[in-house]
Amino acid sequence: MTAAPKDPIGRVVATEALPASPHQFHFWTAVEAPVGIGAIVRVDGTGRTVYAVVTDGRAYSDLLTPLHEVVASDGNPATPPPPSRRAEIRLWTAAVLRQDPPEPMQPVPLAAVHVADATDVEVALRMDTYARGEERTAIPIGLYAAGGTRAPVFVDADFLLGPESAHLSISGVSGLATKTSAVMFLLSAIFQHFPARKGSVAAVCFNVKGPDLAFLDLPSELPVEDTDMYAELAIRPEPFAHVRYFAPFKPDGVNLNTLRTHPDLVDGVEPLVWGLREVLDYAEVLLNRDDIDAKADAFLDFLADRVVGRPFVDEWGNHHLVESFAGLEGLFRAIFDGLEQAGGRDMWRTHHLATIRKVRNRLMNVSTRCKGLVTDEATGNDLPFGAFGDRTVYVVDVAGLDQLGQDLVFTRVVSKLREHLERRDLGVDNVIVFVDELNKYAPADGPETYVRKMLLDISERGRYLGLVLFGAQQFRSQVHRRVVGNASTTVYGRMDGDELATPGYQTLSAATKGKLATLPKGELMIRHPHFTQPVFLRFPRPAALAGRQGVERFPPAAELPFADAVVRQLVALDRRVAPPRVKDLIAGRREEDVRRALLATRRARPADVLAYFTARLGRAVPRDAGADTAPTVTPLRTVEDPYAPA
Repeated sequence: MTAAPKDPIGRVVATEALPASPHQFHFWTAVEAPVGIGAIVRVDGTGRTVYAVVTDGRAYSDLLTPLHEVVASDGNPATPPPPSRRAEIRLWTAAVLRQDPPEPMQPVPLAAVHVADATDVEVALRMDTYARGEERTAIPIGLYAAGGTRAPVFVDADFLLGPESAHLSISGVSGLATKTSAVMFLLSAIFQHFPARKGSVAAVCFNVKGPDLAFLDLPSELPVEDTDMYAELAIRPEPFAHVRYFAPFKPDGVNLNTLRTHPDLVDGVEPLVWGLREVLDYAEVLLNRDDIDAKADAFLDFLADRVVGRPFVDEWGNHHLVESFAGLEGLFRAIFDGLEQAGGRDMWRTHHLATIRKVRNRLMNVSTRCKGLVTDEATGNDLPFGAFGDRTVYVVDVAGLDQLGQDLVFTRVVSKLREHLERRDLGVDNVIVFVDELNKYAPADGPETYVRKMLLDISERGRYLGLVLFGAQQFRSQVHRRVVGNASTTVYGRMDGDELATPGYQTLSAATKGKLATLPKGELMIRHPHFTQPVFLRFPRPAALAGRQGVERFPPAAELPFADAVVRQLVALDRRVAPPRVKDLIAGRREEDVRRALLATRRARPADVLAYFTARLGRAVPRDAGADTAPTVTPLRTVEDPYAPA
């Protein structure tokens, strides 16, 4: 760290037009003084010290009006300046960060002004209350660098992850604000500095666009200035040591729907596949439409409580065991055919036929639109709820799904996290959920959706459970006010000028807005409960490989044929598996039977993968034995799930 000069750089000035108050004051300096917007200064008065951050600045000379300068130059800008230099000063405006002693609160004394040194920065931002001693809860968030002073800046873990307050919101224009990079750096800082006595912590990151979060376990090449910043912040510049990737299948059910498909990396991606039960439990996401009402919810509850997963006999004597979408379709067909044969009745067990048809259309639609995520198998492959690891990142790659699939994944994963945190059986005490493009999931206007209601609930009550939301968005003004308003820590990257003109930024000075509109990459403005004013900081590039660099270094592989994709997944589970043997096993088999056996094998993770896969596949009838199509479901006789496990 570089020590600040000991000599004062200016003095506080107070006039009738510009008085000094307990919250704001003005001071003058010479032209060459090392002060700029965002610099922290210290005022030493008699028995009182004031710390403040510069928010505005102006330059003055001894001219009364601009016309005097024109006359002195004979109206020609090329005329050399007069031999005697005009008097010139800089007048700065500063907002008070802290006063010592705090009481009684008084106007800033008319005293000398100094550039803050590293100790002053610590005191000014109240970091001395949580960055020292055995009860330290400091998390490094960046480096203050202004006025010749460099000092690490910390946020309080109790106000970032709870229980005092929680959540983080980061805003900025796409590409230039480095929002994702800032969050990845902060996650690394949290994993390395979050006190063990405060419990364990993990992160669930939703990758909603391209390869942004696809290479967090791989190192990047950092320039010297970034490694120096890591050293000053006491953070090891290394990628995340424990990362688990989850992605749905493509519609073929065997190729993963992710850009992390390079042969050296794809084995580390686990499939995210859900069955009927997992989808039905969160069907509210699918029913956020004007034509769906409480009647549909009642019918869904009936299906979940009385039908799915248990033997069910309808009015016409048909026996159903509904454990998959195919079995559910069989039930619907039995109901429709039975009502038609009963004289065209329009009610079934107090549920109107129109309501049943609406629910059927919605549920069958998700099995089609989300094919690859949703399977006809009874159960699928999920995140390890109940066995989360400390300091582990779980990346859920939904970039290849449409809006419906993304909403379903987001809602179910976060809801399950909340359920397990309430029961205290998730495996960790705190979970950070990182959601990019928050404008899409929690917009300020538009229809009320289940996703938005859930985000509001997390932002308002999640900290009691240890569920923390890190949200990123381009335009903060377009995110629901209660979501961003409940974020205790707010980060701003480079901002759009039109966004800065909205009412949410009216408390910032014109100079601060101007700096925000031109911030370079790697510099941010931070608000935190301990900081009474926003502070500009720098942060290093993440030590993990960025998405664009990762795709260039590990280009995604082409989609494999069905048999080759099955081989790749089995080999990923057990290197002893012989590819020719697998191809011989699946030759002549129906693809849905192979997918079902493969999913069961992944879910079981047996010691002998090939033997287990062979056993599961052996229960399916070969294609040449006359089982090319699923059994036809007809009413008035026993109707069983054609995809139920043997």
